Amino acid sequence: MGKFIVIEGLDGSGKHTQMLNLDKYLRERGDKTVCLEFPCYGTPGCAMAERYLSGEFGQDPNAVNPYAASLFFAIDRFYSYRTAWRDRLDDEDTFVLADRYTTANAIHQSSKLPDKEKDAYLDWLFDTEYSKLGLPCPDAVVYLELTPSLSEALVEKRSVIQGRALDIHEKDASFYTKSYQAALYCADKYGWLTLRCYDKDSRGNDFMKSRDEIFSEMRDILTCRGII
Repeated sequence: MGKFIVIEGLDGSGKHTQMLNLDKYLRERGDKTVCLEFPCYGTPGCAMAERYLSGEFGQDPNAVNPYAASLFFAIDRFYSYRTAWRDRLDDEDTFVLADRYTTANAIHQSSKLPDKEKDAYLDWLFDTEYSKLGLPCPDAVVYLELTPSLSEALVEKRSVIQGRALDIHEKDASFYTKSYQAALYCADKYGWLTLRCYDKDSRGNDFMKSRDEIFSEMRDILTCRGII
């Protein structure tokens, strides 16, 4: 079995960029890699997740309860795993890198719940995907911590540049804060490798660290933990 590394974080935190940086680093030293990005837009397995995110079931994220929404994304991952990368992960010399995974449900869907209901949901989520559906559990989860305000600003800027409409999560300002709080809780509960991707300037304003600085920290922590 190869190594499976998930990079997680709020929208705009640089998950995809850092996955590609890690992919480049590993390939340059001679390792085999596979890169995944969830949701897998445009594939049959992603149809329900896409309809949910587009607002077909309601513009408010809370219009779909976290258990139902989680199943939409679980189907996407199951389809992808069984049709695209299961055999690659079976190769012990391969690193499988993912931009989001089950951990994204843990963050964004648990944010819909009161604190007293989070643990029951998280137990259900990981049992459903890793035990019942047979999806692989990551060897490491890197959580790129970014403040809700920075996340929201970066997502809006990206939307303008790309000409892409915001999904129902991205449109909801309160969802950023709730997801941030849920992410910190999950990172602590499950021992995710947390990297703070922002700093403060002389006036106390938050700003995002450079891509190179973030990658250097991520590479070092993965190396120190014996993951890569």
